[in-house]
Amino acid sequence: MNENQATVYPPDGISGNPHLDVIAPDQARTLDQLFRERVRRSADRVAYTEFDSSSKTWVDRTWAEMAEEVERWQIALNELNIEKGDRVAIHIPNGTLWVACDQACLRLGLVVVPLYVEDRADNASYVLENSGARVLVTETLKEWQAIEQCEETLVGLTTIVVLKAAKALPVNVHLLQEWLPAKGAHLERGLSEADDLASIVYTSGTTGRPKGVMLSHHNMLSNAYAGLRSVPIRPDDVALSFLPLSHTFERTIGYYVDIMAGCRTVYNRSVKKLLKDLQFHRPTTIIAVPRIFERFYSRVMQSIADGSSAKRFLFDWTVSVGWKRFQTMQGRASWSPALLLWPLLDKFVASKIRAILGGKLRFAVIGGAPLPYDVGRLFTSLGLPLMQGYGLTESSPVISVNTEEFNRLDTIGLPLRGVEVCIGEDDELLVRGDNIMLGYWQNDEATAATMTTDGWLKTGDKACFDEGFLKITGRLKDIMVLATGEKVPPADMEQALVSDPIVRQVMIVGEGKPYLSALLVLEPHAWKAFCRANKLASDVDLNEEKVEQLILGQLTDNLKEFPGYAQIRRIHSTLKKWGIEEDLITPTLKLKRLKVAERYAAEIEGLYEGH
Repeated sequence: MNENQATVYPPDGISGNPHLDVIAPDQARTLDQLFRERVRRSADRVAYTEFDSSSKTWVDRTWAEMAEEVERWQIALNELNIEKGDRVAIHIPNGTLWVACDQACLRLGLVVVPLYVEDRADNASYVLENSGARVLVTETLKEWQAIEQCEETLVGLTTIVVLKAAKALPVNVHLLQEWLPAKGAHLERGLSEADDLASIVYTSGTTGRPKGVMLSHHNMLSNAYAGLRSVPIRPDDVALSFLPLSHTFERTIGYYVDIMAGCRTVYNRSVKKLLKDLQFHRPTTIIAVPRIFERFYSRVMQSIADGSSAKRFLFDWTVSVGWKRFQTMQGRASWSPALLLWPLLDKFVASKIRAILGGKLRFAVIGGAPLPYDVGRLFTSLGLPLMQGYGLTESSPVISVNTEEFNRLDTIGLPLRGVEVCIGEDDELLVRGDNIMLGYWQNDEATAATMTTDGWLKTGDKACFDEGFLKITGRLKDIMVLATGEKVPPADMEQALVSDPIVRQVMIVGEGKPYLSALLVLEPHAWKAFCRANKLASDVDLNEEKVEQLILGQLTDNLKEFPGYAQIRRIHSTLKKWGIEEDLITPTLKLKRLKVAERYAAEIEGLYEGH
């Protein structure tokens, strides 16, 4: 291992800061103790704000009110005769119900298994079966029935709770409002210990079936606290939460950190209403995947392009001066007289653009996928610093992050305190610390392949140090990261697709894009049979919309073992095979991905036109 590089940490943002009210790990050793300590300190302060669809109003809940709700869940769960260590699956949207269920489970020593609400039923069914979940909390009876009809036996699942139902329920299914008691009961002491398993979070990994990452209370608590030492959150901050709580990034940084810091969390109604909620609540902090700010970027740039030449000139001038200002504040540039113009440029240009996002954001922490440099530069120049971070579910999840004082947009930031990093063989980034997972659930082989005997986590990413900052330079394994932050294994998907007779060669594309697409070389004989079966002319355009949809329809079953987000939305087809002579494959018939991407650059761009 290359351990010659001394780790650089940013200044401790917690130590000696009188404006903070942070709960340290020695003051709360488990996640449920963290919640109880916040209730004790801030009982009458607003903890959460969410939209009530029945009254069509926004509703505030104090910490004390949330504690009462958690106690109701505790009683209901306790009466199910489940034991410490049993698994409870949460399959509901973000909100106070998610929080109440999570905290009640943690207090009783139960293990939380979060499920993606938008995922396919068969994937949810697999996670329930693999985790051995005893209880499932889901939104509707219809969702449960879709899960129930899948292949898994689910013999261990004894209780299903639904938030809403319009008809009589089966014997083992309960309506939440009837299942919860009118009042709860306070537990003097929770049943969990710091090193107990708190959650099993399933991640797609490098195979079709997901692996369950085992995270302890201490794993997530230590990561939340280390994150606050790099990026302090104040009690008067308002955080808008919109990423799913089933994702460890949102759960640790957008939920447990907020409890630890004592700020208010607003739950976004939906991604479609994100802009409206930003403008209404005017939050001061947000965590996001790059795709969100890519959309904002496109909106801003389109507005400028449609404006007058004077408007474009003023905008470019503002961005230029704003970037100089940022570089000067970071100590990477000397003062310039042009900076005297900033107050005016900010008033007439920058502040108006920031107002689109509410106008009060101090910063945004970006993770889950690489942040395009141009996107980061634009918003940072306009007075909204985007601070890119990096992590894995297996590391609870944050490993490094840029900070307000030390922010380099071309890097993934500085390591968190308590997180050891080094560069191993083949330039692989290795990580060790209190935040590293306990292992994969019932998968010792995968754990042994990912963890070294002395506790280092193999990230699978190649990295280097640049003046103390970490940079990702590539991947050891061919994992593709979508703009949403989801990771997919293209090689496994390609193998599944090429098993179809119509597919001769295939390459999945979508790195940094909102969805996956595929370049296909079709098998000529199978293509002729396909045309006859679908009554297509033999000389039909392979990439006509109708034909594209027919081919996609045939290939759907090949990808049924993969998560819902790992599906192909668009394809470009050809009958001309990729050969050695065109330098598209190696003599051993391995695909040269960069060469194929270069050859089909225009076609790939067309697959994402308008996105």
